[in-house]
Amino acid sequence: MGQILAVDYGKARCGIAATDDFQIVASGLPTVETKNIFVFFKKYIAENNVDGIVIGLPTDLKGNLSEVEKDIVKFIEKFRIEFPAIEIHRFDERFTSKMASFFISQSGKTKKKREEKGLIDKVSATLILQNFLEQKQK
Repeated sequence: MGQILAVDYGKARCGIAATDDFQIVASGLPTVETKNIFVFFKKYIAENNVDGIVIGLPTDLKGNLSEVEKDIVKFIEKFRIEFPAIEIHRFDERFTSKMASFFISQSGKTKKKREEKGLIDKVSATLILQNFLEQKQK
C-alpha cells in the first residue's frame, strides 16, 4: 500500500499533504508555488510509493464551482499524462480554509504566523486528505 497525496490548489501556491504508507494519518508537506508543482511531484513520487492523489473540488454554498476550477482541470489533465498509474480523486473542499484558519488560531501561534497564507494552504490540504480518509473508511 502506498501514500495518498492531497492538493489544495491555488493560482499562486498549493497546499500539499500526504498519508503514511498505511493511509491512516494525513500530514502537511511544504507549501509549493503552483508554477513548481510538477517539479515537486516528480521528485516526491520518485522517492515515495504513491497510490493516489486527492484534489480539492472548490464549490460555494450553492454547489457552484469557483473560477479556479478551470486551472484545476488543466492541472489534472497534465497530472494524468505525467503520472498515469496514480489514481485521481476529487473531494469537496468547502470550508477547509475557514477551518484551517480556526485551527491555526487555536494553536497558540503568533498573529503573524497565523496569517501566513502558506500555512493555511498546508492545513487545508491536510483537512481535505483527513476528511477523504474518513469518508473512505465508512
